[in-house]
Amino acid sequence: MDVAKAPGSTWTQLANGNRGIEFIDVTLRGCAQVMFQNNPLTGLLFFAAIFVGAYAEGIPAVAWGCVLGTAVATLAGLSLKDRASWKAGLYGYNGCLVGAALPTFLEVTPVLWLCIILASVVSVIVMLCIADILNTWKVAALTAPFVLVTWMILLASYAFGGLTNTALPVPNLPHDLVAHNSNLFDGIHLLDGVFNGISEVFLISTLIGSVLFLAGLAVSSLWAAVFAVCGSLLAVLTATVLQAEHASINNGLYAFSAVLTAIALGSTFNTPSWRVLIYTLIGVIFTVFVQGALNTLLAPVGIPTLTMPFVLASWLFLVPNKDVMPAHRQ
Repeated sequence: MDVAKAPGSTWTQLANGNRGIEFIDVTLRGCAQVMFQNNPLTGLLFFAAIFVGAYAEGIPAVAWGCVLGTAVATLAGLSLKDRASWKAGLYGYNGCLVGAALPTFLEVTPVLWLCIILASVVSVIVMLCIADILNTWKVAALTAPFVLVTWMILLASYAFGGLTNTALPVPNLPHDLVAHNSNLFDGIHLLDGVFNGISEVFLISTLIGSVLFLAGLAVSSLWAAVFAVCGSLLAVLTATVLQAEHASINNGLYAFSAVLTAIALGSTFNTPSWRVLIYTLIGVIFTVFVQGALNTLLAPVGIPTLTMPFVLASWLFLVPNKDVMPAHRQ
């Protein structure tokens, strides 16, 4: 429930009466919408988690990039006619992720900050484009604009000397992963994998940050928090049974897209029920397979999957489920 949106709340009165506070409110909601929540307190807790994680990992530019990307995308959306979507923060969340991703993989320079600004604006345009295309199936754009725009910038870094990659995967031809473990859980740190899977949605690995992310979800929707944890746990267990690379499992890299899939299918576009639970569990398991497939597909070009496994899996599960879904996001 969006407590801050209650008609009589002090925050709502402040936001409605002051343009500056309203912009802060919408920017906070934009951050919260990364995990489908329309609540400024959730956004505040998310930003706190991002700053904790980014500074702990020695990449503070990720935190400031999130703030910049969300604010710029929110400002770009202000010029559009759909005021309701803007006030819900729906134009800001892709910019938030753009701001997290680019400093993660590229050297922090003045050019990078300009790229974050450009990519955040373009993410709004791409969102409108994808939403229009998908309108026939009543399916949301999700984080596809973030993925597509970020992929373009990251790929361009190989061609431009002014963009230096610092953490992109080394291009590699696909090959079989040889794993012969008598005990599947040897080397698997289950709790690390589960909590990192939640924080890796924002490209950081942090226990404290994960707790703050879960608190932010619970403030808005207890079901969302439950599905986030369950989705991450199921993804880690699935990847373990499939004998994926241990480091990737422990770092949450097989779980973060599954977390978003779980929240989307389990509590955002469906009302929780036993039928929805089973449908969501199947979707989460499939997301892990999509993650592995896209890891293989993108290995030769040396770019990360980002949240595209979540996008593809959710699209495939939401289209046939449209008869039981509530109203979609823009």
